[in-house]
Amino acid sequence: MMVMAPDAKKELIEKIDAALDSIRPHLAADGGNVEVVDVSDDMIVSIKWLGNCSSCFMSAMTMKAGIEETLKSKVPEVQGVVPINGVKIP
Repeated sequence: MMVMAPDAKKELIEKIDAALDSIRPHLAADGGNVEVVDVSDDMIVSIKWLGNCSSCFMSAMTMKAGIEETLKSKVPEVQGVVPINGVKIP
């Protein structure tokens, strides 16, 4: 696994953030949003749910079906997405 240079990481986070703009209106309709927290060297994106998304029981499905699929299609380097907060589904 290669360690990402700080400039490359910043650029990748900006690309991921721009890709999330296509999802944000849907989240905002329910009073929520999402923030990119970090990208690991193995291309796992850490997100933070904001607003209503942080307590919504549908956030796990939204993450997999909406966020992860969108990011993988628009930013192929992304290998997965993990939330740092939100409702835990057993």
